This record gives sequence, C-alpha cells and structure tokens, in this order.
Amino acid sequence: MTYSDSESSHGGGKEYKVFRQFSRDRLLYEMLGESTSGEGSKSSWKVLIMDKVTVKVMSHSCKMADITDQGVSLVEDIFRRRQPLPSMDVIYFIQPTKENIVMFLSDMSGREPLYKKAFVFFSSPVSKDFINNIKSDISVLPRIGALREMNLEYFPVDSQVRQRNLLQALCCGTGITCFVPNRAFITDHDSALVELYSEEAENSPYFEICLYTMASRLATVFASMKEFPYIRYRAPREQDGSPAATRSLIPFKLAEILWKCLEKYKSIPNYPQTETCDLLILDRSVDQIAPVIHEWTYDAMCHDLLNMDGNKYVVELPGKHGGPPVEKEVILDDNDPVWLELRHAHIADASERLHDKMTTFKSKNKAANINRDGELSTRELQKIVQALPQYNETVEKLTLHVEDACIPSEIYNLIKGNQYDCVLATKTETPDLYLHLTSSNSSATCTVSIAGTINECIRDMRLRDLGQLEQDLVFGDAAAKDVINLLRSLQEASTENKLRLLMIYAIVYPEKFEGDKATKLMQLAKLTPEDMKAINNMKYLGGSPQSKKSSSGFSLKFDGGQKTKHAARKDRTGEEEETWQLFRFYPMLEELLENLNKGQLPKDEYACMNEPAKDSKSQRSKNSTAPNGRRPAHSMRSRRTPAWARGHCSDDGYSSDSVLKNVVPDFRRMGQRIFVFIIGGATRSELRACHKLTAKLRREVILGSTSFEDPPQYISKLQLLSEKDILKTPPKPHNWS
Repeated sequence: MTYSDSESSHGGGKEYKVFRQFSRDRLLYEMLGESTSGEGSKSSWKVLIMDKVTVKVMSHSCKMADITDQGVSLVEDIFRRRQPLPSMDVIYFIQPTKENIVMFLSDMSGREPLYKKAFVFFSSPVSKDFINNIKSDISVLPRIGALREMNLEYFPVDSQVRQRNLLQALCCGTGITCFVPNRAFITDHDSALVELYSEEAENSPYFEICLYTMASRLATVFASMKEFPYIRYRAPREQDGSPAATRSLIPFKLAEILWKCLEKYKSIPNYPQTETCDLLILDRSVDQIAPVIHEWTYDAMCHDLLNMDGNKYVVELPGKHGGPPVEKEVILDDNDPVWLELRHAHIADASERLHDKMTTFKSKNKAANINRDGELSTRELQKIVQALPQYNETVEKLTLHVEDACIPSEIYNLIKGNQYDCVLATKTETPDLYLHLTSSNSSATCTVSIAGTINECIRDMRLRDLGQLEQDLVFGDAAAKDVINLLRSLQEASTENKLRLLMIYAIVYPEKFEGDKATKLMQLAKLTPEDMKAINNMKYLGGSPQSKKSSSGFSLKFDGGQKTKHAARKDRTGEEEETWQLFRFYPMLEELLENLNKGQLPKDEYACMNEPAKDSKSQRSKNSTAPNGRRPAHSMRSRRTPAWARGHCSDDGYSSDSVLKNVVPDFRRMGQRIFVFIIGGATRSELRACHKLTAKLRREVILGSTSFEDPPQYISKLQLLSEKDILKTPPKPHNWS
C-alpha cells in the first residue's frame, strides 16, 4: 500500500494547513488529480465510482465543480448498473468491504472490462486477504493503475476557508475577503447515543460494531493529517460491573480501540513515531446541560427556532404582480457571507449589525440614494441603472437575514414614469441594463427576514424570561420557587421548552425529583409521562440513579459534584468578554480544554493511554500557555461581543479583511493541535467554544463527534434510551482485520 507524501502541518517549517484543507486537498489532488494512465494526459476524462459512505466523505469536502476540474466527467454508484466505457479510466473510492471488492473485480475482470484502467483507493485500511483476492485475479491485475489506502473516512461538517465576500462595497466595487475559523467533523453515527447508552445496549450486537466503526473512522483523521495524539479519555466512574459501570467505560473502550488502530499506522511512511497533538475523548455525561439549554447565538437560534432541515431554510417571497407568495429554499453555509460573519454572534448583536449593514449600504449605493424630489439627468440615471444589478444582488443577500431590505419599487416607478426618455437613452447606450431595468423581476421583493422571524419567536414564546431562568439555574442564582413561578406564568409555553427547563432543573437540583415531587412538577408543566422519559433517562448518561428509590422509581442523582452545590457552572463573568445578556453560559468542554492546555486535567477523572514523561509534560505546558494574561473584569451590563466572534466593519459597512486577520490567529505561529471527540453528539455551543479557544490558546481546536445535535433531536433520543427491543437487527459488521 502506498500513502500520501504530504507532510504533517504541526511543524517543521511547512505551510500550516487548516483542518478542512486536508481532506479536500487529498481527495482532489492526491487521489483524483494523480489518477491517470501513462498513455494519456492528466486532463483525460475519468469516471469516479463510490459507495454510500465514500460519497458522503466526498460531498462533505468537495463540490461537484471541484471534482469536474480534476477531469471527472461521470460519478457513479458502485452498486448500480453501469454502462461500459472501455476507453476511459476509472477511479474507485470505496470502503474495503467484501461487497465492494466483489463489485470491483466483477467490473474489471474478464475479456471485456467496463473500463480501461482502474485506480483503486480505499477509505480505510484493507485486509491482506482482500489484497490477495485482487492479486489472484490475473485478468484484473494488469488493469490496476493504483491500489492505495487513503485512510479518509471522516466527514468534515464545518470549514475554515478564505473566500471572496459577495457583500462587496458596491460603490467602489472592491472585493472583501473574510475568514471562517471553524473546524469540526463527525463519524456519522447518528444513533450512537441509543446504540451505546440505552438500557439494553450492553447486550446488543450494535454495541461493539458501533465502537469499532467509530474508532476506525476517528483513526483516519489522524492518519490523514499525520498526527499522533496523546489519547486522554474520561475515566470510568463506576467499577462494580453494573450496567452503569459498563456505560461509564465507553470512552475508555473507544480510546483502547483507537490506540490499536493508530499503532498499525506507525508503519506508514512519514507517519510520526512520537506524539504530535492532544486528543480528549468524552461522552455526553460530561455536560448534559449544553444539548438542551437555549443557546443565544445566531447559528443556534436559527436551528432551534426555525423549521430548518439541516442547513436548508424555506423563505416565503411575495408573488409577482400581486400573485400568491412563492416559497424559496435557501442554504445557510459557506456561500452566504452574512451567515459566515454572524453565525457565532449573539442574536441581539447580529440583529444590530444586520441593521447597520443595511443602513450603510443604503447610504452608499447610488440606486438606493436617488433624488426623488428633483429631475435626473441622463448621466445620473445611467449611474443608477448601472448600480441596480449589484444592488439587487446585495439586497437579495441581506434581505434573507434582515428586514427593511427590499428593492424599492419607487426606483423603477420614478425611472419608468417621470424619466421615460432617459430610459430610452439607456436602451440605446446600454441595452443590457435596459433589459434588466424593464424586466418582470423589477418589482419590489421584500421578505420576512431570518433575524426578524427569530426575534418574533423570542417575543411570542417569552424566551428571554425562560432563557434567563435557565442560566440562573446553571449558575446557582435561581431556586425551586423561580421554576414554579415561571411554569405557572408560562402555561402556553411549548412542551419542548418546559421540558428543557425541567431537564436543567433536574441536573442542578436532582433532589427536587424524588418521590412524588416529579409527578407534581409534571402536572404543573402539563407534561405527559412520555415527555418525562427524557428527564428520567438522563440517568443512563450521568451515572447510576440514587440507591434509595422512591415508590415511583423516579429519582435522579448525577455525577459531577452537583449533589450539594446547586450550581452547574462557575460564573466566569469577570474573566470573559461575553457580556451580552443571556451569554453567560459556556459548555464544560471549554473549561476542560483550557485545563488540558495548562496540563491541569485531573488524572483520576481524565486518564491517558500514553502518558507523557514529566520533563516533556512541563515543556508542553509551557509552550501551550495562552499568550495573553487574564482579561480585566468588567460589568455584565455592558453589551459587547467577544473579539473572536465579532465582525469588524470597514467604513463602507462590510467586513474588513485587514481587521478580520487580527481575529483569526496567524497559523504560522500556531501550537500543536487539540482534538476533542464527544460520543453521543456535540452541540453548537461546543463548536463555538472550539472556535473561541483556537484564537485564545493559539492552538487549532478541532471538534469531532458521532453527530451534531439540536435540542429536539437530542430529547427524542433520550426518550428512546429506556425503550425495550429498540436494538434488534444489527448492521453488517465492518472488516476489522
């Protein structure tokens, strides 16, 4: 097996590559770009064949245009019937499974293979038996141009890219560049929480299969990036052989399997033989509040309050000429520069900045600043018409996010009515602009914006009161009477919101759910026993329930020191910059990673598979110390957004590249990476914490998980943990040899 010759980016004077670049560059240039027979040029058209897993890997890292640029003219599914193309080379990017190997040999064996030459790339290590099967087919062997392990079976879900900001300053026509400093990946185990932590998980065939697949895919992250980690994991909290003890062993079991996978990678050329980074393996027991508390960033609010399908959102646009409204699907991703800039900002800050952007834009653009009271000369009118295409493009981007961003019909009415002769002159001199001006799309197109919809939901659902109580509970500033009073005053609140509040209440005050107290709270909140399963089932994640059970069997005790102290977080108001209202909350992940960076993780709670020597440990701690000291304390009444999430504006109202460069660390001076992997699903607040710590610690913090969870999905999975016979038919096992 051959392997990439690309160097690791953790040092050695090489150019520092950010996380997403690795998978994209390896797929495009190392696999697609170099796959060509000696008879043709690299520009020859090729066929790309993938399975259901590798097509996800590819789609998470590359666009179809990227693939086409590398000479791929056709993308096929390995299990679909395909047309023979004997004059074309083919690239197989597949998992090393028996079914895939059989399909490959069927395609390329015999007197008339489907393709001319095959370049085979496996997403993870392939067994010797499969290699021998391929080599034993003498008709296939001469037709193989490459047979390699890519070791790339993870799924990047966020990006760090430098791209041209489509929201340009239209008056001066300059392009602005913005940074998107996020990085994360998943192993695509959406049901891991149920498969590993449900009541019957230990005896289910899903259990081992899920762990081994997870470890195998996680290992490919380090193999692809040529990183060899110190593997730390949350130590078992129970040692009595009970089901709770088995669940608390899951991080250790994953660490153990991962260690064995990485030991095999040491034989790969140029793979490091000593540790180059840190990995911390956690599960959801470390923080059960983060998945359910209302997070007040623009990103979290969108996914929490809007009816989004992944990153897709449907907006309703007014119909043309007074017709019925038209629905349009938009995607909030890398290609939306407003989304990239504001996603980690507090919703209030995002709303203010959106309004400022629109105000600045209107003051700068010529089409938005027509002199409605006076006559326009032909020259003035032409300048307005020339600004309209850019005006429409920018308004379309801003209108999605902010209200009061509609294309004013008075522009068209004024030009079409009072200045008809000028329009005719425009037709003669600039016919393309005349066509745009007089097209049927020239009507006003106002929409209900995302920010406006979110703010309306916050008002209607009284989320400020609910969110304030949630955070007061977390920081020990609220008691039982506050919860009871709010539940009484919010009878119209949704079941989900009341349930989320009670889940936080149960974590901070578990004794309030003993005996018939839980039943009374359920009745007060008008919840059903089915709803309350989410609260009761938290015991499967947080350790064993209290030994003394009530007659109802509903008694909760969670680990983490919350039995006596009624606060789930240390208040860091004086230490941090986050000073917007309802922005005090931070996930436990943030504190754990800071302690890891300082070398202060307690060994009895977070063990290490390959503990560093004392001298190297002290040196590592010294090198990884944050460059800046503690920030001075300031009042919580001030309303500022932290620098790492703050969008900076130039005088034209758009993101300034020169200022944004100060927000994102200089990657040439970054320390060793920190990886953190959460079993059972990660949250948007944890992604935000990794974003923040990358800038603060000057170490790229990469978040991995089995999946990313929004509150409704997480609650639904919790409710399944106590279901009987939920794990019946196991999936087909991966090849582990």
